[in-house]
Amino acid sequence: MSRGGGGGGGCCPSMDLMRSEAMQLVQVIIPAESAHLAVSYLGDLGLLQFKDLNVDKSPFQRTYAAQIKRCGEMARKLRFFKEQMSKASISATSTQFSGSSLEIDDLEVKLGELEVELTEVNANNEKLQRTYNELVEYNVVLQKLNEVQQNNRGKCQQISLAILLWREMVTDPSKQVKLGSLSGLVPKEKAMAFERILFRATRGNMFLRQEPVDEAVTDPQSGEKASKNAFVIFYSGERAKSKIVKICDAFGANRYPFPDDLGKQLQTIQEVSGKISELKATIEIGLAHRDSILKSISSEFEQWNTLVKKEKAIYHTLNMLSLDVTKKCLVAEGWSPVFATSQIQDALQRATVDSKSQVGSIFQVLNTQEPPPTFFQTNKFSSAFQEIVDAYGIAKYQEANPGVFTIVTFPFLFAVMFGDWGHGICILLATLYLIIREKKLASQKLDDIMDMMFGGRYVILMMSLFSIYTGLIYNEFFSVPFELFGKSAYACRDPSCGDATTEGLIKVRPTYPFGVDPVWHGSRSELPFLNSLKMKLSILLGVAQMNLGIVMSYFNARFFRNALNLVLLLLALVSVPWMLIPKPLLLKKQHEQRHQGQQYTMLQATDESVTELEEHHADSHDHEEFEFSEVFVHQLIHTIEFVLGAVSNTASYLRLWALSLAHSELSSVFYEKVLVLSWGYNNIVILIIGAIIFLFATIGVLLVMETLSAFLHALRLHWVEFQNKFYEGDGYKFAPFAFASIIEEED
Repeated sequence: MSRGGGGGGGCCPSMDLMRSEAMQLVQVIIPAESAHLAVSYLGDLGLLQFKDLNVDKSPFQRTYAAQIKRCGEMARKLRFFKEQMSKASISATSTQFSGSSLEIDDLEVKLGELEVELTEVNANNEKLQRTYNELVEYNVVLQKLNEVQQNNRGKCQQISLAILLWREMVTDPSKQVKLGSLSGLVPKEKAMAFERILFRATRGNMFLRQEPVDEAVTDPQSGEKASKNAFVIFYSGERAKSKIVKICDAFGANRYPFPDDLGKQLQTIQEVSGKISELKATIEIGLAHRDSILKSISSEFEQWNTLVKKEKAIYHTLNMLSLDVTKKCLVAEGWSPVFATSQIQDALQRATVDSKSQVGSIFQVLNTQEPPPTFFQTNKFSSAFQEIVDAYGIAKYQEANPGVFTIVTFPFLFAVMFGDWGHGICILLATLYLIIREKKLASQKLDDIMDMMFGGRYVILMMSLFSIYTGLIYNEFFSVPFELFGKSAYACRDPSCGDATTEGLIKVRPTYPFGVDPVWHGSRSELPFLNSLKMKLSILLGVAQMNLGIVMSYFNARFFRNALNLVLLLLALVSVPWMLIPKPLLLKKQHEQRHQGQQYTMLQATDESVTELEEHHADSHDHEEFEFSEVFVHQLIHTIEFVLGAVSNTASYLRLWALSLAHSELSSVFYEKVLVLSWGYNNIVILIIGAIIFLFATIGVLLVMETLSAFLHALRLHWVEFQNKFYEGDGYKFAPFAFASIIEEED
């Protein structure tokens, strides 16, 4: 077994985020009669990652391929039920799963029966609905054409007379042709093209009359609402009829018979109306029967779906196990945390008892040189921070985990760039909404952006709290300073001093107790002062974080007993004091020697020479005076620059200063050039417009774009400048066989 995998089989995890849990490679030999139940219990436990011992076999060659196919078929039926429930606006009710309530074989039979019944009901309902839609269209045609006939009786009589005269003109009975008519509905958007094609096909030997239908009707073929025109066509000859029928079919025009006699028309309208009423009642009964079936399914859908998913996952796992030579036992290998040993053994023992097997399962730990998977015990608070680290790379087994420090350093570096306690409060309120409603939101299907925000709600919470903290340090509330912790330390020298933008400020009180003195904001020195403050702060934070990474690389080397990396790091650290200390000490010694010689000469000189020497010292005092602290600080800066130049790019942390300055200036511009400027017009309309612009600019630019920008820069500083000092990230994640994660992923 690999190093670090030893230890007792304790019952509880250590919950140590600095190093991943101690892992072990185990082998389990399970009798065939208890294998299904054993894997099921291990899936409920979720602490064993199985290895595939049949990688040389295709999915169809494995032992339980037929069972997986059965589960896939049941899953298909459940998806069909879900689609039908969605169409009927029936939601599945959540019920507590009970594995013993229904066996998988019984469920397979029941699902098959329900599918057949529901398919038949749907087929009957569709047939009835199609007939109903046809009758409705027929009724529309009858009523519309009857109405046209009644309103245009004179024209109809003229048409009939013309037809009779035309018949009489054809004296040869063999040359007489049969006159006929076709009526129906054509889509309104195709009506003009329909008329042109008819005219060309018949060479004008037809009479067409169209009338728009007032309301959209449901097309019997597509089942969709459509605007249509009622039409009637008078033609002569079978050849013309054949052409007209083909054109109607091509344009999707539904044809319906229209009686010539007025009495037959009224009788047909009554008959069709009666059939429509009967069909409507029949359809309602059929839909009620369908809904009752779907409601009975919905009450147990979640339980059935969970059972099928679990069953399919069990057989997939069983296919990863190998059969022994007697084909009476299954052999499994996998990784598990050391603390889970007793829990796995208990699950195997329960499976043996519940399956009434005569032979128990064998559990043993294997020695191996394979690198174990990495497993951190996280909760809903720490998991999001761990995901930030895992996005860079999964930690190597038991190497130092940056996630421990990321919980504090990531939101803090974000806040250095985003510092404004007004903006921080806005983000805090939005985050508290997600946290307060987390149980309800966790059960809902969210869109991608909302799901990402909800998953990182505790990261955003920490970011908002640190933003409030750094905002108090910067003394900025939507760029406006406040005297929250006392009066300013400065005041005007005299009443003519004016305001803080002029000179003449003197210190009249003790230093402002916390953060930046509010008098700096709006003064002539505001930008140089804040620039200097934030730039130095950025460098100091960068030095501190990168040094932390170097220290962690030492502990990693010590933990993994890598002597070379220990030695090399110590040589680098030892060289730093030699760069820092000797030069200031040597310069001080040289200065003291030079001054000691001058003092000795003064004691032996005359009064005139003493006077000349004093004048010389007075003239050159500013140039010759030696300040050890200044020399030491100067050398310290050079040493730090050298070390950082050898370790990383110092300028990268200046992004903290740049983004903080940009955020502050943007906030100041929106406040002064929008809100304050609109207030100065003394016009309520301009003030409202200015407030709306300020609101949208603050939300869109400062609370959304700036938040995303600061987040990405903080992410880069952690991944590149911090983690690459000690974090290899070339491991792989512990992925145990667990029903909870399987069901969650599929949902």
